[in-house]
Amino acid sequence: MTDLLIEDRGPVRILTLNRPSKRNAMNAALTSALLEALRTADGEEGVLCIVLTGAGQGFCAGADLAEFKEIKDPKAADERAELTMQLHLAFSKMVTPVVTAINGAAMGGGAGLAIAADLAVMAESAKIGYPETKHGIVAAIVMANLVRQVGRKAAFELAALGEPIDARRALELGMVNRVVPDARVMDEAMAFAAKLAQVARPAMAQTKHLFHEAGDLPLEAALKLGRDLNKRMRSFHKLGEK
Repeated sequence: MTDLLIEDRGPVRILTLNRPSKRNAMNAALTSALLEALRTADGEEGVLCIVLTGAGQGFCAGADLAEFKEIKDPKAADERAELTMQLHLAFSKMVTPVVTAINGAAMGGGAGLAIAADLAVMAESAKIGYPETKHGIVAAIVMANLVRQVGRKAAFELAALGEPIDARRALELGMVNRVVPDARVMDEAMAFAAKLAQVARPAMAQTKHLFHEAGDLPLEAALKLGRDLNKRMRSFHKLGEK
């Protein structure tokens, strides 16, 4: 059984984490497979949106702790941390938009994946959280995205107390875009994907680039970045006609 299922529905590529017996926990093999699948999809002109979800009852339980306990070599630990970091960085570097369909619990690294996407749809019964401190560790790599997407006080509460929140609270905090009945999660995610797929690829690429760049710049520098892109926007129409 493959740990990552890949399916195309028109211009939308669906990636499904497929370790349901482990609540889709991310071991090295699945982490590598997902990173490769994201990069491959991003390089294909015919893939205009990606939907990421989990098999079974959960979205992703985070890191596979059983595997982590077996890592004794410091070099192997460094390589594993680098792999995880590259996965969470990939979403912001891609041209192709990504929608997460959070069908069940998203914890730790799984919560990080859930909110790393451009848009997120969450099931009413699902929960999201960063329980690392309850295990005596830190929500380390996923902290960067959390702090950028949630107010500082709320982000610290989530990371320090390690208590999960329900879908409604996640919506209030801006971690997700929609909360829907469990049976409608994929339908809503696919509806978002269909709309995103209609956006001209050059326009989407520049929108994502500006979005992530501007968010980390001082106001004047961000405005100048937008000004420079504004000057180039005339070319979008020509590119879209090709």
